[in-house]
Amino acid sequence: MTLTRRSLLQSIAAGAAAAPFLGKSVLAAALKKVRVQIGWIANAEYAGLWVGLEKNYFKDAGLDVSVTPGGPNAPDPLVVVAGGEADIGYTSWLPFLDAVAKGNDYVLFAAGFQSSPLGIISLARKPILTAKDLVGARILAQGPNEKTSIDATLALAGLPKDWTMVPTGFSPEPLVAGDGDGYTAFATNQTITLEKMGLVRDKDFFFRSFDELGFKSYAELAFCTRDYLAKNRQTLVDYVKANIKAYRDNEKDPAYAAKLAVDKYGADYGLDLEQQTRLNELQIPIIRPNNDPSFKILTMNKDEVTGPMYAAAKASGRTNLPDVDKIFDFSIAEEAHASL
Repeated sequence: MTLTRRSLLQSIAAGAAAAPFLGKSVLAAALKKVRVQIGWIANAEYAGLWVGLEKNYFKDAGLDVSVTPGGPNAPDPLVVVAGGEADIGYTSWLPFLDAVAKGNDYVLFAAGFQSSPLGIISLARKPILTAKDLVGARILAQGPNEKTSIDATLALAGLPKDWTMVPTGFSPEPLVAGDGDGYTAFATNQTITLEKMGLVRDKDFFFRSFDELGFKSYAELAFCTRDYLAKNRQTLVDYVKANIKAYRDNEKDPAYAAKLAVDKYGADYGLDLEQQTRLNELQIPIIRPNNDPSFKILTMNKDEVTGPMYAAAKASGRTNLPDVDKIFDFSIAEEAHASL
């Protein structure tokens, strides 16, 4: 075949025009796909994910992250990861232990919340501020997990399990109506409802997390299978690193992630921007305790786990606990921080 000057120039022009598309294709192919299953709807609770996606922190780390929301009618992340439909899931401490006890070879590698946001709301007429205040109280509780937490809290304090459970729903209104002395709730949810009703925290109502009452646990725990960790360790380090960057941004502007949740990632849920912004503000001190600038967010402390967290699990009736190093990898988040 003979190339004329004209055909040669056409070939060069065509190649130049195709180059940008080829570059994008190669770049897309190079990204490592990571499927994430969250435990609740796509709201501001997962601020780090939305900021990381929006600001391309995951892509910059070589990751193509997709997030599947959970919710009351969605399968549990522990089940989704077991079925191979997600690589990373988010869960809570006691359900995680139960899944491991059933034979799932899971590993925890990061903690979004350094303490559980679950606790008890009470009113000024009968404040519940310590574990002993639970004795003899009528507690409006949403389910068996809350009952377990209260029983374990009393056991850890050496107190009798002398309290009455009153089944209730997701609203604290029955507490205000006088149907109970306390109400199991989340620091980042029902407390906002009371604030909107005009009640003032630490004056008209009080919130004490189960951590503050003596029942210690991390929450928003990121986990994967041991096999996935073994084959994709650097991917997990890069994933946590991107999340750290996102959470640092989130501290500076809580309204940004809230708006992303309302307008984009959780647009189908009819979320309220004011409520989501307040949720995000309230969870920041749980992600970084006491707003300590030196605290390494998303890390886990082995002493906390082997001490109060294992004690809390045993108090809940889970006595045959696995070795901590079998179900935790503390090095992933530490290495992510070291690489920043």
